[in-house]
Amino acid sequence: MSKPSILEVLKSPRIWLLVAVGFASGLPLWLTGVTLSAWMKDEGVNLKTIGVFALVSMPYTFKVLWAPLMDRYTLPFLGRRRGWMLVTQVLLMGAIAAMGLVNPKDSPVAMAALAVLVTFLSASQDIVADAWRTDILTVEERGLGNSTYITGYRLGMLTAGALALTLSDVVGWSQTYFIMGTLMAVGVVATLLAPEPRGSKPPRNLTDAVVKPFVEYFTRKGAIPVILFLVLYKLGDAIAAGMVTPFYKELGFSNTEIGALSKGLGMVSTIAGGLLAGVVMVKLGTRRSLFIFGAAQALTNLMFMALSLVGKNDLMLAATITVDNLCGGLAVTAFAAYLMSLCHKSFSATQYALLSALGTVANRLISASSGYMAEWLGWPTFFAGTVLLAVPALVLLAFLPANAAAPAEDPPEPAPAPQGEPSSSAVAVAR
Repeated sequence: MSKPSILEVLKSPRIWLLVAVGFASGLPLWLTGVTLSAWMKDEGVNLKTIGVFALVSMPYTFKVLWAPLMDRYTLPFLGRRRGWMLVTQVLLMGAIAAMGLVNPKDSPVAMAALAVLVTFLSASQDIVADAWRTDILTVEERGLGNSTYITGYRLGMLTAGALALTLSDVVGWSQTYFIMGTLMAVGVVATLLAPEPRGSKPPRNLTDAVVKPFVEYFTRKGAIPVILFLVLYKLGDAIAAGMVTPFYKELGFSNTEIGALSKGLGMVSTIAGGLLAGVVMVKLGTRRSLFIFGAAQALTNLMFMALSLVGKNDLMLAATITVDNLCGGLAVTAFAAYLMSLCHKSFSATQYALLSALGTVANRLISASSGYMAEWLGWPTFFAGTVLLAVPALVLLAFLPANAAAPAEDPPEPAPAPQGEPSSSAVAVAR
């Protein structure tokens, strides 16, 4: 069977619904982070309190703990995936709007409680949105599906950042949060229009939902090498990213220059990279794309090394940010598609959350040493070293078997029993 053309993949309505689903997932992120910090600063909240509010994002880190519940239980409407998506989106509409009723200076505890509620609901929406796109997309659609989802996600972040900050000057912060809550309706509409994935069975009970995703994954051939690859793939990039802003500041770039280029130009470049990856992956496939995009992602750190040698230069900064974010968008899209290929559809919510967390948490722990490395090596050598850190992942990928840690298919449904003869499932129910 031949691969579908790019045009055939683009015609799939699932691909474009993912823009709206991604928008709804990205919108809440900055409303409890950067944007909320700006509101608190406007209200005169002290820096210590603003700093403590960073803890409200913790549900994003620990979402794997309740992902099994969303794999196991099906709500009585819209199906196992869309039912949970709808509930989290509707509750997010109310919780975000409720933040607009609270003054962060007068009632910091109430605001913190609402912010934690929003991040919990947002993390829950991410769990089921990741599972839905894992279950619904065909192998050929994964590249474009992830790129359109990431595009929507970035647009949601941009709306909650740049648009919300602009609105706050016009209508005030309370009205801004009411408007942001209303915009979650984009996700609600997409969920109502989206198809429900078919052909997968939920775990039989909660114990299975908690235990089987781990047992099923770690009993696969090649499970441990694949985990090692997930940790190593973005390691060099994660270490470099932790030092990028201090590096810009040390070269003498202003906050305005850094903000305009890294947030504006950087986001546009990331979206462009994601969309380009989606188109290219239809022809290249996931494995080759992972290798090529991973190599490109690593080599872009040489741009930072060049910038460190050139010194303060606006054109060089713009070029570095553009290339870095473009290649980052390529690699993120391929990486997300690869994660999806590792998930068993019976518990894709838990396995996607688990596998993405393993790579992210490990990278964050290791990248905590980036400041020591930069001081010890100096900027040119530091960035050159981050390029070399990508080599082990690419070598490992080259030697991993094509089906390493691939999930087994669900067993087929039993054929209908002849008339007058009860099926085995009916007998089991009767017992």
